[in-house]
Amino acid sequence: MSPLVSIIVLNYDKRHYTRRCLESVVRSTHRPLEVVLVDNGSTDGSLEEIPAWQRLLTEHDVGMKCHLNETNAGAPAGRNQGMRLAEGEYVAWMDNDVLVRDKDWIDRLRERLDGDPGLGIVSPKLLFPPPDERIEFAGCAVTPRGRVVYVGRGRPQDDPEANVERDVQCLISACVLLPRRAIEAAGEMDEAFFPVQYEDIDYCYRLKSLGFRCRIVPSVSMYHYEHITTDGSTDIKFLQVTTKNGMLFRRRWRHVFETEGGPPDDAYRWEDLERPRLEE
Repeated sequence: MSPLVSIIVLNYDKRHYTRRCLESVVRSTHRPLEVVLVDNGSTDGSLEEIPAWQRLLTEHDVGMKCHLNETNAGAPAGRNQGMRLAEGEYVAWMDNDVLVRDKDWIDRLRERLDGDPGLGIVSPKLLFPPPDERIEFAGCAVTPRGRVVYVGRGRPQDDPEANVERDVQCLISACVLLPRRAIEAAGEMDEAFFPVQYEDIDYCYRLKSLGFRCRIVPSVSMYHYEHITTDGSTDIKFLQVTTKNGMLFRRRWRHVFETEGGPPDDAYRWEDLERPRLEE
């Protein structure tokens, strides 16, 4: 019998994205499957939609658990709450602005984890949704001064350099799969990275400190709208928290990334690309 897989989805005032995300999740071929939904104090009507989401998942033989926060507990705390509820032998973190593209994504990523016990976390390639379908993310690199680079960002989805399966310095949590053994070894996310940003990068470096490796599997692709959770959220000063949490990450892991052989700092350039958006 196939092992249970738990997908942890955070929602914060973006119910139409969460709806589309869950509608895509049920297309996943893996069973048994459960969704652990954590709501971070939404006031946009999300809570009223939860029964409909429950019916959708149940109709497609997908279990559902919910944790409802009265206020925004932040991404690391929300994922920790989800992990406490998750019963799967494998746990996926999936942002609510991710859509399933490859229906067999779970089993293909799980094959990598099963075939290599040294792997602690794996990620598919992330593409901007149609009609764009350029690469948003094909792994993370970290420069010797601690700048995080999205490999392949803005390139065509078939770009050769971005389609090589390989170990990487770290991954983002938009869509990743972890085995229970890695979570039990590394523990919970550090909630010092409140409310969001760098908590996933920090977690990857903690996994690596325990002897695990991070791997990008670009033959598996998912769609990602990018930055939806924080977009338009008046209680999250995105630039401020990115700076604060980035400094914490660099202080903590400088002794590692300075000598990892990442790309030179002058190669770093963040492209703020125009991204598709869903209408309500």
